[in-house]
Amino acid sequence: MDNSFKIPFYAKSALIFVSVFAFVYVMYIGQDIIIPIVYATIFAILLNPIVNFLLRKRVSKIMAISIVLFLAVILVLILFYLFFSQLSMFSRSFPEFKVKLDLANEQLVNWASHKLGYRPSKINKWISETQSQAISSYANGETLSQLGQFTITVVLIPVYLFMMLYYKSLLLEFIRKLFRSEHHSAVVEVLANSKNIIQSYLVGLFFEMLIMAVLNSAGLLILGIDYAIILGILCAVLNVIPYIGGVVATLLPMIIAFVTKDSLLYPVLVLVITIVIQFIDNNLIVPKIVASRVQINALISVIVVLIGGAIWGVAGMFLSIPLIAILKVIFDHIEPMKPWGFLFGNMVPTASKFSFIKRIK
Repeated sequence: MDNSFKIPFYAKSALIFVSVFAFVYVMYIGQDIIIPIVYATIFAILLNPIVNFLLRKRVSKIMAISIVLFLAVILVLILFYLFFSQLSMFSRSFPEFKVKLDLANEQLVNWASHKLGYRPSKINKWISETQSQAISSYANGETLSQLGQFTITVVLIPVYLFMMLYYKSLLLEFIRKLFRSEHHSAVVEVLANSKNIIQSYLVGLFFEMLIMAVLNSAGLLILGIDYAIILGILCAVLNVIPYIGGVVATLLPMIIAFVTKDSLLYPVLVLVITIVIQFIDNNLIVPKIVASRVQINALISVIVVLIGGAIWGVAGMFLSIPLIAILKVIFDHIEPMKPWGFLFGNMVPTASKFSFIKRIK
């Protein structure tokens, strides 16, 4: 006689919904604590091979971690210096840029007034009210809150990073003790695959950003667009955000070209150059350089990027793809969760292979 208790479908669905809601809520309210830990974990996995190399050279553990952390911080500071030096050039020419922007705005208002039949004063009043509302929404402490969160994240990441590299064996042993011995091989496989995904994805992403920054800057310099280098770097960084970043990276230089140039031909040429570079990126750079091990389909990628942005802002957009890739690896090794791992993947079944799909079609 089977006395096992089976949970009804509606009760199981309710439990899943409540669990997901609680998880997302905890991720949202605890982002100041969780985001630095996630960043530190990813960077620790990325830098761990260098630490292991120094340990094999008989360097002490604390010294090896300190050297790697020091070099990483120096590299980040150099990149920030190069970026902000270009940004300072932009700020010095900001008055001239503002004059051109005001002129372009006046032309746009006159064009809208002519096409829509509204008086220019009415359109200007609407623009002023919209701007004042946007400024007031940021004046309510939101900007200071975001700046404080960014500062806390930057300060905590090196601390967490050092601790994770130092206590790596302790953390791995803790994970091993969470599971019974018959599951240890699956746990080792999940950890190894997750490590390979993060390392290959981040290294590939860095080289993709570098190549895209060079291509974007070169294309804008050829067209004679102002602030070409800073725009090229910004577009390369924005391009890291899947799909959404590519759209913003296309619109940004077009707006600058529209404001700073007298002819509408330049925004069109910028659009053409950007489309060509995006085509090269999507068909050559990403398949060859960015890790092909991150097998997440486009639909799930867009969804998780939007969810990550809603929960953690820009940080969530950057972290969404590697985190969902790790989650797919975990789901692929848990029998009840394998359908979800299949959903996240990019293998699209054909109707000829599955009679179920053929009958639905």
